[in-house]
This record gives sequence, C-alpha cells and structure tokens, in this order.
Amino acid sequence: MKILIVGAGKMGTFLTDALCFKHEVAVFDTDISKLRFVFNTQRLSKLEEIKNFDPEMVINSVTIKYTIDAFQQIMPYISSQCILSDIASVKTGLPEFYATCGHRFVSTHPMFGPTFANLTDLMNHNAIIISESDHMGKTFFKDFYGSLRLNLFEYSFEEHEKTTAYSLSIPFASTLAFCSVMKHQDAPGTTFKRHMDIARGLLSEDDYLLSEILFNPYTGDQLEKICNEMNLLLDICRTKDKERFQSFITKARENIK
Repeated sequence: MKILIVGAGKMGTFLTDALCFKHEVAVFDTDISKLRFVFNTQRLSKLEEIKNFDPEMVINSVTIKYTIDAFQQIMPYISSQCILSDIASVKTGLPEFYATCGHRFVSTHPMFGPTFANLTDLMNHNAIIISESDHMGKTFFKDFYGSLRLNLFEYSFEEHEKTTAYSLSIPFASTLAFCSVMKHQDAPGTTFKRHMDIARGLLSEDDYLLSEILFNPYTGDQLEKICNEMNLLLDICRTKDKERFQSFITKARENIK
C-alpha cells in the first residue's frame, strides 16, 4: 500500500520506520530539517508532491491541535479513494469531520508515546481502533498493530473518550497535583525520583494535548473521585484513625490486583 505519513515528529518517524519495509511510504513535513533522518522513505515538503505520490492512505500524526487543519490542507492533493487515518489521543471534532469529508476513514489510538514507551518492545502496551472506521482501514491497523504485538481493543468514538478520561486524565491530574506542591529535595528517595521522572516526561508534552485530555467532558467525574478519596485520606491522617487507614489500604491493594 502507498502510505503518506503527515508530520515527521516522534510518532511520525516511528510509524515511518515501522511501515517502510512492507509498504511504499512517504512522509510529509514543511520543516525540511525533520526529514533528514528518515530512510527507505520518500521525503515530501511541498503539497504538490503529495499529488504525485498519490497515496492510498494518509496517516495524520501532526500535533493534536492541528490534526483537522492538516487533513484539510492535503485534501485537494489526494484522490477520493484515499483512506484518511488519525492516531489522535483525543478525538474531539473528528467524528464530525469524517462525517462530511467525503473519504473513508480509520481512527485509532496507539496508547503509548515516545516519551515513556520503549518503542522496540510494545507487547505490554495497547491500541484502540474506533469501531465506526472503514472495514479495510480497520483490517490494515489490526495487522499493523498486531505486528507490533500491541493488545488491541475496538471502541466507539464515545467509548474511546470515556476510556481516555479514565486512563489518561487520572494519572495526568495526579502528576500535575504532585508538581504543584513540588520543592527541591537534596536527598530524594527512590519513589520520589520515580515520580519526578514521570512528572518531567508529562510536562515535556505539548500543552494543548494536556489541556484537551483534561478538558475531556468525562474528566470531571474522574477528578471528583480523586478529590473525594484525597479528602477521605486527609481526614484519616489528621485523626490518625488506624482502622480506617487499614480499610483504605486494603481497598487500594484490591483495586490494583
């Protein structure tokens, strides 16, 4: 298949490397410097070059803030048969876009990122394929993600947003709260240092991505649950209630089994 990767960032170059030996791949980015280190791949920096390549599928890997803009920019240069694909972690606006764009589409979410994941070993990571997607597109990504040994799940757009609110909003919010009370430690312990590594990784992400995940309409309910549990733990600590503390710890251990 002829595949165009739009955006030569970390995920874009990862996808390029992963696909270029089995497919004819081109990567498009207006920043020519980002195209220096891709190999076995056509390098495109002008929109007119996309028309000459004539892709059968476009995988949009630009920053989430510009996902729909990037699709709209390349639309005049691709055929009506070309399948549009996104890998966005937040699908806000995409169902509406796909409903009117006139192209088949496949929407997925590889639930790992170059910040934290070991991209050479992904067998403990997951990927979501949106159920409303085109059958051929879903088959392609099932094969591709399967070759990476990812665990696959098929959710609707709505189910995906609920999952994102739970699996991303909770750790993101917890880490941001940790950072908000941070102060320098001369002799940090191992647990503290691990939290710091996670915090630095999170804060290296794009601000717009963080806001879109936390502004997910389902995030509020998850944050309210965290606040309720923190208030309970605060009361337990202030009253030094060992019995309630034991119950709290027991429930926590049960939740992570």
